[in-house]
Amino acid sequence: MKIAFFEIQGWEKKLLKKAFKGHTLEFLSEPLNKENVDQFKDFDVISVFIYSELEKVVLAKLKKLKMISTRSTGYDHIDIEECRKRKIAVSNVPFYGENTVAEHTFALILSLSRNVHKSYVRGLRNNFSIEGLKGFDLNGKTIGVVGGGHIGMHVIRMAKGFGMEVFVYDIQKNKFLSEVLDFQYVELEELYKKSDIISLHVPHNKSTHHMINEKAFSKMKDGVILINTSRGEIVDTDALIEALDSGKIRGAGLDVLEGEELICEEKELLYEKANDEALREIVRDRILLSKDNVVFTPHIAFYSEEALLRIIETTIDNIQSYIAGNDQMNSL
Repeated sequence: MKIAFFEIQGWEKKLLKKAFKGHTLEFLSEPLNKENVDQFKDFDVISVFIYSELEKVVLAKLKKLKMISTRSTGYDHIDIEECRKRKIAVSNVPFYGENTVAEHTFALILSLSRNVHKSYVRGLRNNFSIEGLKGFDLNGKTIGVVGGGHIGMHVIRMAKGFGMEVFVYDIQKNKFLSEVLDFQYVELEELYKKSDIISLHVPHNKSTHHMINEKAFSKMKDGVILINTSRGEIVDTDALIEALDSGKIRGAGLDVLEGEELICEEKELLYEKANDEALREIVRDRILLSKDNVVFTPHIAFYSEEALLRIIETTIDNIQSYIAGNDQMNSL
């Protein structure tokens, strides 16, 4: 088979070449999109990450495509309905970094609760004053976890280790785990009202798009901290900026941004005819990141040595299972 791997890193090539001996392989560091799809019309399998755009217009040009293997848990970058119509198999990596993302969640929380980021910047300027750097304890505080899946459960375990009270909102409830881990399922409004820290762990889809908006912020406790290691589009950026400016939100820890891919492409956009909305998103993100009560990391919550290895191993298993004709891959 002809297999193309997009958004690939150098170290991954050795493992993939070994796993797929006898197949024709292509490795690219850039994502698959409308601009380069014509080069891959005759490929049977493609493997992508989150910045590839597998929308209908792209899929239409991949006439021979039989399988898509995304090296992510989320799949909002893939037109699943179109794949089903064309009988293209799609797999993901459902479990690879539950503890990894949860650990990063607390890295963001602690950075804000103890002003680690502000202290670091001051130190670079040879300013070692502690004025304005008073933090707060996590012990005794309430954290609201929106999304009680695999990552959310790891966040809960860690929160209990800090002596925090935990509220969880999820459509599916596991009463056994709530008793064992000592947390309480609540509705969103109660979670907003009572949480000192709110951490988001839900996928991006139609129902979660901009779920954290002006209305949601108005229901939150004054001085709440918001953490997002999920998807940028879950939070309305305009509403977040307004909440930070008004003091409603004490701080935000963000590993993801709405329109984050545009920041990477900013130079290209400035030289091309970018649409007004794209430029607007760049400006909004710049305003957001310039605030000293915002801690931002460039979508690296998943980015640990162990998690990356689990991702590539699961991807290999998914593709090998498809080639072998069995049903062991993680199908969507």
